[in-house]
Amino acid sequence: MNDKNQTFSLFDPETEGLTPEQATQELATLAKKISKHDKLYYQQDEPEITDAEYDILRRRNTAIEKHFPELVRDDSPTSKVGAPPSSGFSKVNHSVPMLSLGNAFDDGDVAEFLARIRRFLGLSKDEIIEIFSEPKIDGLSCSIRYEKGVLVQAATRGDGAVGEKITENVKTIACIPHHLSGSGYPDVLEVRGEVYMRRDRFSELNTNQTSIGGKLFANPRNAAAGSLRQLDPSITAARPLDFYAYAWGEVSKPLGKSLTEVRASFKSWGLPVNPGELCTSQTEVLDYYRNIMMDRPDLEHEIDGIVYKVNRLDWQERLGFVSRAPRWAIAHKFPAEQAITRLNEITIQVGRTGALTPVANLEPITVGGVVVSRATLHNRDEIERKDVREGDSIVIQRAGDVIPQVVEVLLDKRPESSIPFAFPDHCPECGSLAIQEKDEVVTRCTGGLICPAQAVERLKHFVSRNAFDIEGLGDKQIKFFFEQDLIKSPADLFTLSQKDKNTLTPLRNQPGWGKQSVEKLYNAIEAKRTISLDRFIYALGIPQIGQATAKLLAKTYATLEHIEEITKLVHDPESDALSELLAIDGIGASMAGDLIAFFGEPHNQEVISALKQHLTIEEFVLQARNDSPVTGKTIVFTGKFQTMSRDEAKSKAESLGAKVAGSVSKKTDFVVAGADAGSKLKKAESLGVSVLSEEEWHTLVS
Repeated sequence: MNDKNQTFSLFDPETEGLTPEQATQELATLAKKISKHDKLYYQQDEPEITDAEYDILRRRNTAIEKHFPELVRDDSPTSKVGAPPSSGFSKVNHSVPMLSLGNAFDDGDVAEFLARIRRFLGLSKDEIIEIFSEPKIDGLSCSIRYEKGVLVQAATRGDGAVGEKITENVKTIACIPHHLSGSGYPDVLEVRGEVYMRRDRFSELNTNQTSIGGKLFANPRNAAAGSLRQLDPSITAARPLDFYAYAWGEVSKPLGKSLTEVRASFKSWGLPVNPGELCTSQTEVLDYYRNIMMDRPDLEHEIDGIVYKVNRLDWQERLGFVSRAPRWAIAHKFPAEQAITRLNEITIQVGRTGALTPVANLEPITVGGVVVSRATLHNRDEIERKDVREGDSIVIQRAGDVIPQVVEVLLDKRPESSIPFAFPDHCPECGSLAIQEKDEVVTRCTGGLICPAQAVERLKHFVSRNAFDIEGLGDKQIKFFFEQDLIKSPADLFTLSQKDKNTLTPLRNQPGWGKQSVEKLYNAIEAKRTISLDRFIYALGIPQIGQATAKLLAKTYATLEHIEEITKLVHDPESDALSELLAIDGIGASMAGDLIAFFGEPHNQEVISALKQHLTIEEFVLQARNDSPVTGKTIVFTGKFQTMSRDEAKSKAESLGAKVAGSVSKKTDFVVAGADAGSKLKKAESLGVSVLSEEEWHTLVS
């Protein structure tokens, strides 16, 4: 979808000459588009367009509504904030709505904002209006509720009225206090702020994702939002998130007379606050904006503008709100970080799973203070959709990405000799056939074990942080060992020291490897000869089996031998083993198929057998309350619940040592049935499985 291909100019908010009929049609189109992009941004954390493009849509909608107030629609975007919360979390009703901010795009907009405040309050031109200015963090809005100083609930913005409950996830963020410090805080304090990810931590996260063949995040905002909105809090805990408090919702007593006074209280109670500056004139406000914009590339986190707020709280109260935003605050947005350069060459990188990823090699150019020489082209379909060719002049955009994106091709500057890029049908590393399956956008090398690129990437994954986490074995070292024929398979890691002792050319004679560094590496490898089952499964690099799924498998089967046995038995489609595997909540048919295929491949069996000779793979022991009647039981939840979400019920069961399954089998101990329970309830009754009502479940586990 290209929102620029319209019959009107999105870059011109003027509405002169627009007829009522044209305005009606255009407002309908804009309402539909903005609603779509709100859902992509707030619910799915996967925006299709840039913030700047989104702002253009809203500005056009606002301009038309202002010119034709009688045509404002009931579903107008100006009356909404965000998007409805997704179905994966329980809902939280915000006692005080979490609204958005209006936007300023140039100095004139800022001048009008200040003049509007002065007019509304009836202030003289000499009256000083204190404006607190602070960087606008590009993250995910969050509300955190404290009662008597204790963190009791956290929620996302959602649609402004109803958000998603993410309490356990927020508790994993180190800088957020579980108990407020100091004194003087109200009995009820709802703190609002932004969850974000620092640039260095974002880079580390994507580096790790690359090493494990996982999904790369487009920018720190997406990474923060995706990490915070995980159904499994342990995934959030593994992600490096931060938080800044900047506002409040429900409070049981007044917090102060000014924003700066409240911020000082926040700090005294242990809450992190975003650095800002109190300004007393339009000149000071704009100077602050320009200074921060100049410093933007050096900041530790992504920002997309400056927020201006009236400092006096009594003035804020008088100014109130209009539509979806307060009159007393506005966001002054930065221009998008884009640049035009030449695409010199398109090269193909081969990943751990054989994915062929095209990369645009660029004429180096500075974007947002950073020299950029490469940009991602994602896949074959993306190249064809944008018709990207070598020699093209292109617009690139850097918005926190590890590798910037290609926004568009400037066709009027295309060389006459230009030809479409021919995506390879064979792997550039091993020459094997490369194919694109019907249900995938990725083209993959079919060489598998004979492909050196895949072999190296798999070894990198094996030693990565969330797998064996062997210190001193980074990408450079793994590639060196592979090229020297010292490590070809994971088991070779654990015979490296012995090989070194028996060879005539010891490792320490290799460039860059002194005696001390060699011994340090050997000690690091030796320390990893004992490993937990879930880490071992994850380290194998099985397609679709990430950390969370590896833990699920370990929790369900407890030992590697049990997993190996199950994957042999599942080839019988009528077997209980297959039903048990597919019943694991979170494992679908496709994921199960990859697991079965991996353990059924003879070479993989050899790799695992070789590793078992060198390792102690610990049995998974569930840490849970021994006095719970559901410890060790398999439970299925079905239907709609009144007092809890299904996710809350599952989390409670797992915390008590139960195994939560997604389907009913003969091994199911309890089915907890809410309203409108269907096929799962019928199957439980046919198999004689114990069925509990919601009330009976609460009684059982309380």
